[in-house]
Amino acid sequence: MKELSPLAKRIIICIILTLVVGAAVFYVWLPPLNPQSEDFWSFLSLLTIVACLPFFGLKLTKKNVRGKGSVSIEKDGKFRKWILIVIAVPIVIPIIGGFASSTLFNAKDYASVISVTESDFAADMPESTEITNIALMDTDSARMLGNKELGSLSDVISQYNLSDYYTQINYKGSPKKVANLEYDDFFKWLGNKDKGVPGMVMVDPVGSSAEYLKFKKPMYYVESAFFGQDLFRKLRFSYPTKIFNSVSFEIDENGDPYYIVACSRPQVGLFGAHDIEEVIIFDPCDGSSEIYPVEETPSWIDIVYTGQLACEKYNWHGTLSGGFFNSIIGNVGCKVATDDFGYIVIGDDVWYFTGVTSAVSSDKSNIGFIISNARTGEYKFYPVIGAEEHSAMAAAQGEVQEKGYVASFPSLVNIAGEATYIMVLKDAAGLVKLYALVNVENYSIVATGTTQTEAMNAYKLLLRQNDVDIGDTETDKSTDITVENVRIIENSGVSTVYVTAEGGNVYKGYLSTDEALILVRTGDRLTVSYTETDTARIFLISSWNFSE
Repeated sequence: MKELSPLAKRIIICIILTLVVGAAVFYVWLPPLNPQSEDFWSFLSLLTIVACLPFFGLKLTKKNVRGKGSVSIEKDGKFRKWILIVIAVPIVIPIIGGFASSTLFNAKDYASVISVTESDFAADMPESTEITNIALMDTDSARMLGNKELGSLSDVISQYNLSDYYTQINYKGSPKKVANLEYDDFFKWLGNKDKGVPGMVMVDPVGSSAEYLKFKKPMYYVESAFFGQDLFRKLRFSYPTKIFNSVSFEIDENGDPYYIVACSRPQVGLFGAHDIEEVIIFDPCDGSSEIYPVEETPSWIDIVYTGQLACEKYNWHGTLSGGFFNSIIGNVGCKVATDDFGYIVIGDDVWYFTGVTSAVSSDKSNIGFIISNARTGEYKFYPVIGAEEHSAMAAAQGEVQEKGYVASFPSLVNIAGEATYIMVLKDAAGLVKLYALVNVENYSIVATGTTQTEAMNAYKLLLRQNDVDIGDTETDKSTDITVENVRIIENSGVSTVYVTAEGGNVYKGYLSTDEALILVRTGDRLTVSYTETDTARIFLISSWNFSE
């Protein structure tokens, strides 16, 4: 048999080496096989270098030293300059493509990725007659409740951990946060891979409670699994060309688990302005999946676009509409989203909201705010001038500054046509102590309460006192009472006046909203307007006067 030529040997080595290294790297790295992904070009660059190694002018030489064989790498004097060109191609192309895709040349294209509709807040946003259905809990508090619930299940906690990633969903008309169980490490997966992941924790951010829910069928393909059960490996081998933007865990209305995988594609040039184009609905119980165009995403799904992407796209729109150089030098008309976002549930959809401020403004105010649908990507802008979120948080914290409570990032509600921030105040242990409402346009109007209902009623009282027409309300009632007892109690930093009337009813008010309550004494006759609270026979004073 004729011996192969040196060139043929190098080619064979090149093919074998490239296939082996390429397969190993692809299995571990899982880059998309898509030229519009930066990872693809990094992967291709690595393979090109590996493929060219046999042609670098090196050769393996066998030597016999003192009766022992050895192999060394030596130059064969035949370095091929074309190798540099081959290696440079997959490096230079993404550099040129990235530069050509930048905002410098494509500012208007970036700005037009989304369209933003200006709307009227009072007319467009459903008015909240009560706020007991508003999800105010942040992820940190959800983790605390979830871990506490899981800690009570000894048979589960010994084998699984709870994911740190909670998804905000709308489940059967109520806001919930959900997180699945996951394997703690490789050995926990090895010991339980045949059983799968049995359940999840659902946190009620309104009632501040959590419950463990066992799946009808366990999940096998999850983020914390290994080898063939690894979620991303399963997805990549099923969809080798897709660019995965985000993965979120959700459940459908039957409580069955799914991973919602948003797939993006650059909208500008080779790499610029990634936006969601398709959605994969992946069943982690059996590994099956379906892919939909983003506009055909089933309505039970809540999260397709992340809040970070929603803010980034708005910033493209807000800063680049006037061109690239205007965004750098003039800043005429440039506006940006504030540095965080909250959640609002409207109808059956979850929306992100964040304030909008001038790109050159140094004060702590908003020129409006936007909401963005987390499933459809729709945007609306509301030109409500007022405090930005962190200023409102500081105002709420200032009401009880001696307690050192920390405000969560707020949600947004419409109360009597007034744009209003609502948030919780937590102690150092992360426990919710108070609820607070802050008027967006006038953040000196701050009301707090130990329950959402109390905070709402106190806020409405403040609106009346500040000559804001909140309309007639059927919940306001009036009666004449004789004061039997008066007590002032400090509760979580709030001075509350409790007026006990003859007959046993108790009427409460806050010194922060009505200092004149300190004048009430035992035996006084009062005419009291009031609203109901969460507790029977205890009412919140809306207004009062001494009777003759």
